[in-house]
Amino acid sequence: MQPASHDPVSAPRAPTFLEALRFWAWMGWVSFGGPAGQIAILHAELVQRRRWISEGRFLHALNYCMLLPGPEAQQLATYLGWLLHRTRGAVAAGVLFVLPSLGILVLLSWLYVSHGEQPLVAAVLWAIKPAVVAIVLHAAWRIGTRVLRTPVLWALAALAFVALAGLSLPFPLVVLGAALCGWVLGRVWPDALGAQAAPPAEKREGAASAANSRPAALIDDHTPPPAHARFSRLGLAKVLAAGAALWALPMGMLVAWAGPSGTLAQMGLFFTQAALLTFGGAYAVLPFVVQGAVQHHGWITATQMIDGLALGETTPGPLIMVVAFVGFVGAWQSPDLLALFGPDGRLAAAVFAALLVTWFTFLPSFVFILAGGPLVEGTRGSLAFTAPLTAITAAVVGVIASLALFFALHVLWPSGWRGPVDAVAAVLTLAAAALLFSARAGVMTVIALAAAAGLAGGLAGWLPRVPVGGVPGLG
Repeated sequence: MQPASHDPVSAPRAPTFLEALRFWAWMGWVSFGGPAGQIAILHAELVQRRRWISEGRFLHALNYCMLLPGPEAQQLATYLGWLLHRTRGAVAAGVLFVLPSLGILVLLSWLYVSHGEQPLVAAVLWAIKPAVVAIVLHAAWRIGTRVLRTPVLWALAALAFVALAGLSLPFPLVVLGAALCGWVLGRVWPDALGAQAAPPAEKREGAASAANSRPAALIDDHTPPPAHARFSRLGLAKVLAAGAALWALPMGMLVAWAGPSGTLAQMGLFFTQAALLTFGGAYAVLPFVVQGAVQHHGWITATQMIDGLALGETTPGPLIMVVAFVGFVGAWQSPDLLALFGPDGRLAAAVFAALLVTWFTFLPSFVFILAGGPLVEGTRGSLAFTAPLTAITAAVVGVIASLALFFALHVLWPSGWRGPVDAVAAVLTLAAAALLFSARAGVMTVIALAAAAGLAGGLAGWLPRVPVGGVPGLG
């Protein structure tokens, strides 16, 4: 793309839709590093370099996206695309943010089910699993150090951990319970959530003065919302009606094709629920996916889920794209889909399921942005609005910790937690944790080193030559 203007005074010219399209396409290929890294890239490019949006407006949009279930970085891109170029800008930004990740993950899923039992491939994937345990544990620590600011928030995190890991309560119940606690605490004891009073007048004036000295942005702090970003009941009704139709039509076709209890219809329903419960990012919703896809429906195994997370970490885009792996592998080994697509239609069934679950997972995100954006553009946050989110975010720390425990039990005690510890897996887990916690290595670096260790171990015969995922029909 052409370098943006760096005029320190005047606002840059508005980008054409084609210019924005090129940016969103580029963003989809470079959005590594999880939501924090993706948001950092968006900030650096759109706020600092191109100045398409001001710092204040960017953070206001981000705060709204943090309140929503779903991948916040993808939703933020969708929101900014909508601000710039209406609905077509939102669709372009949101779709291009995930499209490269979807294509890569479908290819990796096919390689996984086709060649996963080859000894060297099995050794590499086996060695990545301990790294995934450390990565999930590090995610819990990273989020916890940022959000657990009071003893009450620590208690909420601990209760969420016990609820999932100890009591096996449903994930939606944990989220709703946390939201209710946050709502009550926000009304009767806001200090328990770390709520802070408004800054003194002199600080507000200083902040305003600093804002006035910054270079102007195309959509600046005090720029009125564009015409399409102004709230109207008719506009809201149109968005909700379109969203309902885009959900109901494919769901109706799936039910008519294979029945309400068929795998495809069940996947559509399940991943719609997942899309509405992904508060706190992908790591937070993975326990729900494990409960449903692994333990309830049995579409994939726990081992395959860990493999899918490892593959998802290697692709750009939101980590929640791991649902495409779940759909692909689940369909590949589903007897009813094999009967539906025919004996030679296994690959077609798997690709179709991956696209299907992606559709149902991301559709709500677009509806949230297009329906709620006009309301957000005319409002500012309030404690009543943010208190439930604060409590949910605290509970998410416990949820992610329970996921780390779930993965650790399957990786470190492969024959059951009463059996012996896998010493090689334990060493790899500790090494990955040391890289993440002490050396502050990136996730991609840790996965690459784990894969290299697996390759070396496979060549030397150190690692077990066992199937990595137990997928019927491998090889």
